[in-house]
Amino acid sequence: MAWFKREEKGINTPTEQKKETPDGLWYKCPECKTVATMAEHKRLRYVCDHCGHHDRIDAADYFELLFDGGQFEELNADLTSGDPLHFVDTKAYPQRVATTEKNTGLKDAVRTAHGLSDGQPLVVAAMDFKFIGGSMGSVVGEKIARAIDYARQYRVPFLMISRSGGARMMEAGYSLMQMAKTSAKLALLAEAGVPYVSLLTDPTTGGVTASFAMLGDFNIAEPGALIGFAGPRVIKETIGKDLPKGFQSAEFVLEHGFLDFIVDRRELKRRLADLLHLLRPAPGAAAPVASATAAAPRRSSGKVR
Repeated sequence: MAWFKREEKGINTPTEQKKETPDGLWYKCPECKTVATMAEHKRLRYVCDHCGHHDRIDAADYFELLFDGGQFEELNADLTSGDPLHFVDTKAYPQRVATTEKNTGLKDAVRTAHGLSDGQPLVVAAMDFKFIGGSMGSVVGEKIARAIDYARQYRVPFLMISRSGGARMMEAGYSLMQMAKTSAKLALLAEAGVPYVSLLTDPTTGGVTASFAMLGDFNIAEPGALIGFAGPRVIKETIGKDLPKGFQSAEFVLEHGFLDFIVDRRELKRRLADLLHLLRPAPGAAAPVASATAAAPRRSSGKVR
């Protein structure tokens, strides 16, 4: 019984001698509750090895996954939002942007870059949900448009990785205009015969789904990703009918013809390389790519108003 009940009183262990497990060493899957080390979870690209649950990852993680040796050159890295509407909710919009920049280290909800992926030139635009819910404002639309222009100019395939809650309400009509702008740029890319692959990740909703996310030559998704326009409650109230279980999951969307295939993140680079090999554009101007020894971001400043 001495194992379960302390017989002697007044025994205290100094704080510095207490042995506690440091934070961040273990990962518990939110779906199947399987426990693994964070090192193993990272090695598996933040995918549960037991049930295949895909954790959300940032643009930097996708760049590391897709670009050879993690080497790339970032495009328009310093673009930041203006405040054309002088919007204020619980705080002024510029203050909200500044706070988010400080907390995340990001300038806005998308990062764009180019480099080599499996030896092939590739332009990637990847959204970050942690920046105001990955919302699409003027900077998001402008950076995507400029990345498309770069891909068209140098005839380099373009990959869009979407993860967004939709339009950014603080920019109202300016945000909605990005739907038309990015769609028009993609039409020019299609006219030039340059491949565009759209990868939808969890979640992809709102105006992003209604524009560039669904306009790919190939629309693909990660397993279990939430994909839709309006939320389930809004849809149910509009049509007055109960909705099928999981009707906005990637699997449901694939079954109903809106996706070409679903790809495990661990296989993304290989599957993308195979796909782009089939879609390789006609020879054109060679695209400058990041060197193997230096991947310093391209410095470009300015505000989008």
